[in-house]
Amino acid sequence: MKTVFVIAAAVMVAVALATLLLPLLRQGRRSGRPRGVFAVALLIALVLPLGTGALYLLVGTPAALNGVTAAAAAPISMQQALTELRAHLKQQPDDLQGWMLLAQTSSMLRQPAEARGAFDQVLRLAPNNAEAMVGWAENDSMMRSDHLIEGRALELLKRAVQLHPDSQRGLWLLGISDFQRGAYREAAATWRLLQPQLEPGSNVAKAVAEQIAVADARAGGAPAGASSSPAATSAAQGASLQVQVALAPALKDKLAPGDALFVYARAENGPPMPLAVAKLDPARLPATVTLNDAMAMTPAYRLSSVERVFVGARISHSGQPVAQPGDLEGDAGVVAVDRKTPVKISIDKVH
Repeated sequence: MKTVFVIAAAVMVAVALATLLLPLLRQGRRSGRPRGVFAVALLIALVLPLGTGALYLLVGTPAALNGVTAAAAAPISMQQALTELRAHLKQQPDDLQGWMLLAQTSSMLRQPAEARGAFDQVLRLAPNNAEAMVGWAENDSMMRSDHLIEGRALELLKRAVQLHPDSQRGLWLLGISDFQRGAYREAAATWRLLQPQLEPGSNVAKAVAEQIAVADARAGGAPAGASSSPAATSAAQGASLQVQVALAPALKDKLAPGDALFVYARAENGPPMPLAVAKLDPARLPATVTLNDAMAMTPAYRLSSVERVFVGARISHSGQPVAQPGDLEGDAGVVAVDRKTPVKISIDKVH
């Protein structure tokens, strides 16, 4: 009975969405646009919300959608739809909605390079599109090995929040950028602007509250207004180590999809919990990352709290920081925290 109810509910929702979307598809087809542009929209609007119900409709009873012709109902994969969408945009590069659709879909598929490029095109056509500004900044940070939000990304976020002060993603990312720069007071203040927009007691609200508490705790050790200048930012971050990581050629064939690279520093004599840790995509090796106090797991246990640290790097096949058999490792041994030259690591061992 539950199965019948789920299927019936899925059919009703699908029919309602089809009633709204299919006329748009027919109109677009008459105007000469390829079906891929609208197929992506249908995939996002129908497949994602309905889940297994949509899968049932596709595989079991596609005729349940009244008014859908055989040609329109023909199955098309996401990649086929994207290919047609890209071809359409080459022919009509000023299609704002097409570029936004490509940008949002690429973000959903975790393809930050294409998403950022598509958001660029949206901003070319609509310079004050706040959603595109936030999307560009978010995907730019995903493309960076250090995931920093700075430069143009930071400028776009500030503009987006000015245009739309209620932009939740914009406020969240702007706070992250402040936090990364050691501007803890600014981060806490930015996230406090986000709090009233969140459902009280929700997991998101609790997570934001926790981040505000961390930022407040770290701001307690920095003088007021210190975050407004580069020198103050350096002081807020405290100690830092630049680490250059490379993968030994003999181990390149051991990389696998889903691997994660962790670069870390831990106390020479102390608990195994890292004083600073960064997570990167091993496909981007060789890479350079800066470990600093802003990466501490707890405010009281950071690089500047010790004089010497063990610096290592691990490619985790499980995607988790805890070492597992088969993980790829390398280290630079123990180095001074106040070291000014880069720390070099070659990942050349199998755990």
